[in-house]
Amino acid sequence: MTPHLAPDPERGAAVKAADRAHVFHSWSAQGLIDPLAVAGAEGSYFWDYEGNRYLDFTSGLVFTNIGYQHPKVVAAIQEQAATMTTFAPAFAVEARSEAARLIASHTPGDLDKIFFTNGGAEAIENAVRMARLHTGRHKVLAAYRSYHGATNTAINLTGDPRRWASDNGSSGTVHFWAPFLYRSAFYASTEEEECARALQHLEDTIAFEGPGTVAAIVLETVPGTAGIMTPPPGYLKGVREICDRYGIVFVLDEVMAGFGRTGKWFAADHHDVVPDLMTFAKGVNSGYVPLGGVAISAAIAETFEKRPFPGGLTYSGHPLACAAAVATIKVMEDEKVVENAAHIGATVIEPGLRDLAERHPSIGEIRGTGMFWALELVRNRETREPLVPYNATGADAAPMAAFGAACKKNGLWPFINMNRTHVVPPCNVTGAEAKEGLAALDEALTVADEYAG
Repeated sequence: MTPHLAPDPERGAAVKAADRAHVFHSWSAQGLIDPLAVAGAEGSYFWDYEGNRYLDFTSGLVFTNIGYQHPKVVAAIQEQAATMTTFAPAFAVEARSEAARLIASHTPGDLDKIFFTNGGAEAIENAVRMARLHTGRHKVLAAYRSYHGATNTAINLTGDPRRWASDNGSSGTVHFWAPFLYRSAFYASTEEEECARALQHLEDTIAFEGPGTVAAIVLETVPGTAGIMTPPPGYLKGVREICDRYGIVFVLDEVMAGFGRTGKWFAADHHDVVPDLMTFAKGVNSGYVPLGGVAISAAIAETFEKRPFPGGLTYSGHPLACAAAVATIKVMEDEKVVENAAHIGATVIEPGLRDLAERHPSIGEIRGTGMFWALELVRNRETREPLVPYNATGADAAPMAAFGAACKKNGLWPFINMNRTHVVPPCNVTGAEAKEGLAALDEALTVADEYAG
């Protein structure tokens, strides 16, 4: 056992007791949860106070793209804290300026202006505000099977059940079906059909909503929590063309898919497409200090050259967060983290998952790229019936709960949503660590197989 893993159950119990007495957790019925008390983390692993170590196949919430406690980023935060812990956003601060410069050096096209936020939801809020002011229109189109954040506009744009309790008819949000061949809404049998029919559906939606009323189309470049559905070739370029034709702002949400997660700096790079606005957070500094933002095109930046932008945040471009971003991006460049995500994804994760799919009848489909993969778990491969019903809770969710428990028993912390498990380890995961995780998945999937016909 390493020094990091020295057990301290008494301290763990105290941490748990304080949590249960005072912490109000997100997305949870407070009396029905039992949070793990975490003692520490390093690289691709974390551990509890009992001495149990887990390989983190969630990257936190898909944000520790360079793993936990990278010494260069920790040192950069410490150095910045010693120099300037905080400063108001109206001033030019070196860490903020350098973070913006480095981010812009990797964004596609002319997305060279950076508006900093505290996270992804605020980035979406401000991107939509920019689009509405730029166009003078109000409606915003977003896809079902999506997640954009929990603030008011972001949650209304979201296309999964987390939206329902906060749905707001005055939001100006219209939902449409994006492509997803495995569960096609368009009765397609090929990627080409799915792409063409999804684009026609989007154009029809715009026609019936009134093109002159639509300010923006907001899409996750690759939907994350909703299922990691990589868009078919040509789809994003098709959306770009539709936006250009109708004067609609094209917003790509790269909060989860950005900064190396897909094996490119941004998922948009796989599709040779440049949006008008692009939101980011999470991997920009591996989540070490909260930071998000909007990368803004020249045309939209020009709108606010003489006209004030009516938005801002007290901690926009916080020096500690920006120093962490500068260090993280330099680590990613120097240590070839993006290249590692592409390489390990192609040579270890993808073949490993395909091998699992051949041997486990509970796997209906695997999909993804880089360090961004999903396994669709089913009861029947022919009918594609999900292992658990949509938005299942309680007893209905038992098969996925049993699968998750089996993962944890084998030292793997899984990312589970509905009937899927996602494989999203840090982008600098080693080949040996990836194989360790796949072996734990292999054993846990035997539990899922018990529910598959």
